[in-house]
Amino acid sequence: MVKFLRNNKIASILLAIVRIYLGIKWTLSGWGKITGGFSEATKGMLSGVVKNPVKGPSGDVVYPWFNDMIHSVFLPHYQGMSVMISWGEFLVGLGLIFGCLTTAAAFFALLMNFSYLLAGTVSVNPEYIFLEYFILIAGLNAGKIGLDYWVIPWVRTHIFRKKKSA
Repeated sequence: MVKFLRNNKIASILLAIVRIYLGIKWTLSGWGKITGGFSEATKGMLSGVVKNPVKGPSGDVVYPWFNDMIHSVFLPHYQGMSVMISWGEFLVGLGLIFGCLTTAAAFFALLMNFSYLLAGTVSVNPEYIFLEYFILIAGLNAGKIGLDYWVIPWVRTHIFRKKKSA
């Protein structure tokens, strides 16, 4: 399965379809937050996570470390978090649509999806995680039908080039 995802032309076509679908969803979500004044909503959302944490069957908080991090780090800086969430979703979406730095975009999409799940928001996150997992595993093949066809070789030769030893 991994070999198919990483090397097959048919897989690259299927991955491009999945990638563009997810990219449109992420871009629209991010753009809605950028243009809709998401700052106060972020404060409310983060406060809700702290007040109503995810609890297990026994009533204990399941992710106390996450709730502490939300309360201590993110909630006091909710305006910055609003900018990061909005623009993060938007840029991840563009990366997936255009196939530019696709693996990085899929990684950050997964990071956001898992953060939303830890906060107790199920929504579309399991579906997105499932699809993003395949993009991440496919690596370069997921963006081969996209800008990664040109961007990744350029990055490898100009940014990560090996220095010749004397």
